Amino acid sequence: MALQAKLEAGSGTLTQRLSDNLRRAIHGGQFPPGSKLPSEAQLSEANGVSRTVVREAIAALRADRLVEARQGAGVFVLEPREPAPAPLSIAHIDPARVSSMIELLELRTAVEVEAAGLAALRRSPAQEEVILEQHYAVRACLDAGKSSSEADFALHLAIAEATNNPRFREFLAMIGKNVIPRAALRGEESDEDQAAYIRLIDAEHADIVEAISASNEEAARDAMRRHLRGSQARYRTLLREQRQPVR
Repeated sequence: MALQAKLEAGSGTLTQRLSDNLRRAIHGGQFPPGSKLPSEAQLSEANGVSRTVVREAIAALRADRLVEARQGAGVFVLEPREPAPAPLSIAHIDPARVSSMIELLELRTAVEVEAAGLAALRRSPAQEEVILEQHYAVRACLDAGKSSSEADFALHLAIAEATNNPRFREFLAMIGKNVIPRAALRGEESDEDQAAYIRLIDAEHADIVEAISASNEEAARDAMRRHLRGSQARYRTLLREQRQPVR
């Protein structure tokens, strides 16, 4: 079966575009139920993307129950399911409002602390590799002074995927990358303060990733809790500053 050509330029990340292309190929009958998708190496070469992008795209298809991975055999297309009920959504979320972001961070803490612990216990070597790659991708963005929101969100998605419980990833995908604290916290800071913030975020991520890699369930939970509660504290500081009367 012919593989797709390299991804054309368009909106969305490479992962999103590849997963959308594969989804269209499945729905269009190029990969019928029961058929095997091309290998990771074949998809990487045919689409001109890294294996990390391929893994994330396949993970998105798995979360949608379009494919399943069979140990030692590959990734296979599943039979179509009955129409699913309307997806869950969270109403009245305004990323511009600090209070909304604090509410979401509290909810994320309740979910992602457990996700980190499960990832430490259940992650496969391939999933661990993706987590490490995403961690280094965030670090590269921070070092270059670029927006790291997308890479940061991808790291948290990779940890959720490593629980091997698709509901964790679905929850984060439902909320979306706007929950990643970044611009609102750094807009008016000095260069020195921004550098300190970058070092802090990188250190918090490193603690989470190292605990997962070491299969240390409690350390992974503690590190994720510190990371997300630290974000809550930084947002609350911003909220207090915004509410101070102008003199």
